[in-house]
Amino acid sequence: MLPQNMGNETNIKLPISFILFSFLALVLSQILLLLNGQIMAGGSFRIPAIWSSAHLIVLGWALMAAMGAMYQLVPVAFLTKIWNEKFGFIQFFVTAVGIATFAGTLYSSPQHALIPGVLTLLGILMFLFQMFMTLKTQAIPTILTAFVGSALVCLFITIFMGITLVYCLKTGVGAEYYQSIFKAHLLMGVTGWFTLLIFGFSYKMVPMFSLSHGFPMVQAKYVYGFYVSGLVITFVSIFINNSVLLKAGFLLLLIGFSVFSWHISIIIKKRLKKKLDKPFTFALVAIGFGNVLHLAAFILLWTHKISTFAGPLIYTYLFLWIVLSIVSYLYKIVPFLWWTYKYSKEIGKNKVPSLKEMMNEKIVTPLFFLFIIAVLIVFCALALKTAILFNIGQFILSIVFIVITACILRVLKK
Repeated sequence: MLPQNMGNETNIKLPISFILFSFLALVLSQILLLLNGQIMAGGSFRIPAIWSSAHLIVLGWALMAAMGAMYQLVPVAFLTKIWNEKFGFIQFFVTAVGIATFAGTLYSSPQHALIPGVLTLLGILMFLFQMFMTLKTQAIPTILTAFVGSALVCLFITIFMGITLVYCLKTGVGAEYYQSIFKAHLLMGVTGWFTLLIFGFSYKMVPMFSLSHGFPMVQAKYVYGFYVSGLVITFVSIFINNSVLLKAGFLLLLIGFSVFSWHISIIIKKRLKKKLDKPFTFALVAIGFGNVLHLAAFILLWTHKISTFAGPLIYTYLFLWIVLSIVSYLYKIVPFLWWTYKYSKEIGKNKVPSLKEMMNEKIVTPLFFLFIIAVLIVFCALALKTAILFNIGQFILSIVFIVITACILRVLKK
């Protein structure tokens, strides 16, 4: 066992390493999607190029960004030190190499993706171990612990299902369960790991960024109960192929997300800060999109058109809820991290820039609006199977992500 980290703060190089890698993966994923737009617009999602791009987005960008954020936020949210920073740097290297080789192999020869997949799994297991060792030192577990802990369990199930899919593809063993495993993989990865994680940290970041006080937290227990129950019931229904259970699971997911949206609105009403920062405002907008998409999925399930719109819905859910949430929070977190690292000890000694000067907020509103419009264009293109429309939306989206990446990198030069 490596010795426990005795520092008071996480070394900024650790979360920044994850975040920088994540933005590189994001840009590469968009280039891949743009190059294969005609195939994807035609309704073909299960091809090597799309597999590679999807995993660059979900693993390379969203997962790595979430890991980096957790290395910084867990000590703040749970008042406990990261177990071991050196182990964290090793975990970053293993995970980064694993994801890069896994995405590359999925693109060139998916049947050989098992070993890179196992390496990626090892990196994620190291992260889970790091978080377990960190969270177990928390004096009194809270509802945030339940959200984050359950999200980590969903992450483990997601990766296990993913490795199982690669094994099935390579050997043919369990081929009859391939569709069920694939659906469970998507469920636990998208609505399990990411959504529960965003729920958990939103309960810390929303009050912090809005300066809210005196709000109730009892609603969070209902959010957790409904949403996790929905995940479990939906997971079971996928494997026993029961449509009634599937509808019940989707309903519970919708109720859980709706209660979360309502609870966040209660917290915002208790704020002391009259004018909310623009990036944070878009994080709240993302919650609205997530709620609408949960409702749309539930309605489509009753009209038997869920299979037709599954691809467009998952794409839109991934970008307008998960990606928009993470990017919005990163716009606040990265400048704060860098400012604290570079200037916090200089206060009172030398002139230092303000936190607002670290990031150009004037570009946020047009940039994020453009992002939303581009995603909606791609959604329409996927639903209507129009290649030209897809290429237009995806091109705009690629430019937006390049600009966002450049804005984040510019912070590190200040």
